Parts: sequence; structure tokens; C-alpha cells
Amino acid sequence: MKILQVSKYYYPVIGGVESHLKLLCEDLSKNFKVKVLVSNIKPKTEIELSNNLEVVKAGSLGRLFSMPLSPAFPLWMGKLKADILHFHHPFPWGMISYFIAKPEGKVVVTYHSDIVRQKATGALFTPILLKFLERADCIIATSPNLIEGSSILRLFKHKCKVIPLGIDIEKFRIRPDEKKIGFIRNRFGTRIILFVGRFIYYKGLEYLIGAIPEVDAHFILIGEGPLEKGLRRKISDLKVERKITILRAMSEDEIIPYYYACDLFVLPSIARSEAFGLVQLEAMACGKPVVSTDLPTGVPFVNLHKQTGLIVPPKNSGAIARAINVLLKNQNLRQKYGENARRRVEENFTKEKMIERIQEVYNELLG
Repeated sequence: MKILQVSKYYYPVIGGVESHLKLLCEDLSKNFKVKVLVSNIKPKTEIELSNNLEVVKAGSLGRLFSMPLSPAFPLWMGKLKADILHFHHPFPWGMISYFIAKPEGKVVVTYHSDIVRQKATGALFTPILLKFLERADCIIATSPNLIEGSSILRLFKHKCKVIPLGIDIEKFRIRPDEKKIGFIRNRFGTRIILFVGRFIYYKGLEYLIGAIPEVDAHFILIGEGPLEKGLRRKISDLKVERKITILRAMSEDEIIPYYYACDLFVLPSIARSEAFGLVQLEAMACGKPVVSTDLPTGVPFVNLHKQTGLIVPPKNSGAIARAINVLLKNQNLRQKYGENARRRVEENFTKEKMIERIQEVYNELLG
């Protein structure tokens, strides 16, 4: 079986979809002939070969409304023959390229999220998206919440299949060296609140920072992004510099000790662009409770209120602070939620379960 995965970018570009795609492709390539077609961040087209995996990064002239401008994309789509073309939305140019190239093969779409912020672009693209989803043989939604919360997906409920994202749980089962955990707690204190992710609008970090004055703990933000200067300005305005540390983006292996060292994890997202929140799974796999927001997406599907953590309204610093304080004051509750969280990941969100379900989709489509 020949599989072509089509998405905006691939590793080492950092992002939830990119992390998912790398994990998916590396595992699928053990059993299938897998090729990946993505845009490059450079003008030149590059092809990377690794075992049974071929990654074509089509040259890009830049970006327009967050979409890479890659004129060669339709050409490569026509060249890379496959039995199944698996698209990862949102990526408008990938779908437009499909109609230009008209490749053969069954079409699968993983619908990661709606186009939320680029409203003008989304409105222009909607007719093409609807036509493409009509053409698709199967649409994979990462949670039932996403289907119900998306005005687009609700139209295609009959061809949607829910397959939650998964992680390589073995990486998070192995507790890091206690010296690394001890070093982090010695440096930042014994009450640590952790956030991991990009510093972009839908993460809602300004509301997390707004909660700091009401919480007796140290906040660690791991990541980078275009909003960093504004966030540092807000930290200075609130005079909470001593209670927060911003660390550069790290590899998965570097982050794991921070998951184990923290008391709880917070995902303060404010928009439907946060369709799942893979970092929740990583923290939960390390036995940590989560404070997240009540979005109409997979975020509250992953973190269950008063079972694996606490759910609060979006854009509400006071609610975030109160939830954090409830967990900080009750070690038994943190431990209970953390154990439930680890068990939930092991039972529902492993990469093995995800790969198995996706392979079932492929097999069904090809008989």
C-alpha cells in the first residue's frame, strides 16, 4: 500500500500537527510505503529519505495569511503516486493543489481544526473546502467535540470517524533522573506551574500571566513565538518578574523532567484553533493534573473536569488562579487527578491505538 501524507509543514518545524505527522509517518513506514508532501520554509525543494519514508519539502516563496506560497506543490502531488492521499487540514493550498493535479487514489482528511483567525481567507476558501470534503472518502476528527463544535464538520458527520491523537507513551513512562527533577525544583521552588507551547494568540497566555498575582507559586513557560515581547511587557506591568521564568523551546526529551518537576500543567487556550492540545497528553502521561479551558473542541475531551484536572472558562484569569489554588492546596486531589490522567492516556491516547485505527481506515477503503 502506498500512502501519501499531505500537510503544511514537517519536522523540525514545531507545532501540534507537525508532531503528530512525524509520529504517524514514522510508524506507518514500518508497514507501508509512505511519502510525505509538505512545504519547505526555503525557496528550494528538498527531499529527505529515511528508511521507508520519503519527505518532499516543496520550495516556498514565503507565506500569505499563514499559508506557504509553494508553486511546485501541485506538480509534486501529481508526481507522487499513491493508493491513499491523507490530507491534514487546515492547509488550503494542499486541497487546491489536489484539484489542480487531480491525482488518483482514495482521499482521507484528518480535520485538525477549523480556520478560525483568518476569517477573510476562511470565507473565500469555504466553497473549496466543502467541495473537497464532499470528495473525501473518510474524514478523521480528533474528538467528538470537534464534530459538534464545527459548523463545517457537522455537514459531513456521516463520513466522519473519531480517532483521537496519540503519543509515544513509553517516552513519558520512564521517570527522568531524580537529579534533573531536583535541580529544577531547587532552582524554581517547590510549587511549580508549567506551560509548554508556542507564544501565539490562541494560547491565551496573557490570561495565565494575569493569574500570577493571585497564586503563590513559580510559573514556567517553555516555548517561543511572536507574542513574547508583549507577554514580557505584561509581566513587567504586573511586577511579577520573580514569579515567572520563560525558557526557550526544547526537545521532547529536555521537556520531560519539567513535566515531572511541576505540580500541575495549565493550558489557558482561548480559541477553537486549539483543537486538541497534545501537550495535555504529555503532562497527563507524567501523572500531572491539568487546568484547561472549556472550548468547543477536543481540549475538554482530553482533560475531564474533576477527574483528570479542572476546566475553567476561557479568558478568565481569576478562574485560572482559583483552579490552580484548589489543586496547590490539596496534594491528595492532585495525586488522584494525576493518577487518573496517566490512566486515561494509557487507555485512550497511545500512538499504538491511533495507528491501529488509522490503518483500519486505510484497509477499509482499499477493501
